[in-house]
Amino acid sequence: MMKHDLKEWVLATRPWSFPASAMPVLVTVAWTFAMDKPLNVWLGLAALVNIILVHAAGNVWSDYHDFRQGVDRDDTYGVKILTSGQFTPREVWWLSVGLQVAAVVMGLVMVALTGWTLLWIGLVGIVLSLCYPPLKYRALGDVVILLCYALLPMLGVTYIVSGAVDWQVLWLAPPVGLITVAILHVNNTRDIETDIRAGIRTFSSLTGRKVASWIYCAEVLVPYAWMVGIVLFGIVGWPTLLSLLSLPLAVKNVRAMMSYRERGLEAIARLDEATAQLQMAFSLLLIVGLILS
Repeated sequence: MMKHDLKEWVLATRPWSFPASAMPVLVTVAWTFAMDKPLNVWLGLAALVNIILVHAAGNVWSDYHDFRQGVDRDDTYGVKILTSGQFTPREVWWLSVGLQVAAVVMGLVMVALTGWTLLWIGLVGIVLSLCYPPLKYRALGDVVILLCYALLPMLGVTYIVSGAVDWQVLWLAPPVGLITVAILHVNNTRDIETDIRAGIRTFSSLTGRKVASWIYCAEVLVPYAWMVGIVLFGIVGWPTLLSLLSLPLAVKNVRAMMSYRERGLEAIARLDEATAQLQMAFSLLLIVGLILS
């Protein structure tokens, strides 16, 4: 087994993507505060650490299966830890298992501190995380991401921090979740040809790059219309419109996506990371708006 320092192990988990899992937790904590419900901040922080562990394990698990399936090769974009020989498949497999075990143990501790409701939410999340590779290969990856990084964590965190599931928090799931799904969607849009070569079918490869590009634009722009709508209907306070300050970033990403026809795939080679940054900016502004509400 090769020797790796801590930095290499951390980078193997793709930490740049962690806002996708961290932001729904923080948004939910801010929602609970804004709604003047009971709030256990320490359990909220524990939930944040736990979901990042699950996310890290899922990233590595997906990379392992993409390599074994032949999806990731020397000429593909994205993670190179296996195709470059930096890590062996066995190392990546054990890293994923270790992170998953740590997440499960921490989750069980949180179940003991809160209640059995959390167990069922957590079990669904773990099963979806483990089944993500084969589901992604059958064009269901976008659905899994929406469930695992919006709906489930938001419901689970309301239970963790307040002792009761608050279904009203799901009003914030579409804006946060759509941008998160866009991170995966743009990745799959970029990789259509290599995914088809590997014999898998993602949602982007089924629609084709032209339609997939328009879907991406909707995923990053609809959240702003949604926020205006739920403010007008009085579901959240006016300060949450601070999230609209991130709109220029969304427009920049849309322009990058639509420029691929002239500039080629290099135009969207790093757009998944830019979309993760957009998700973080949107969510942080939303959090500030909820607190001010």
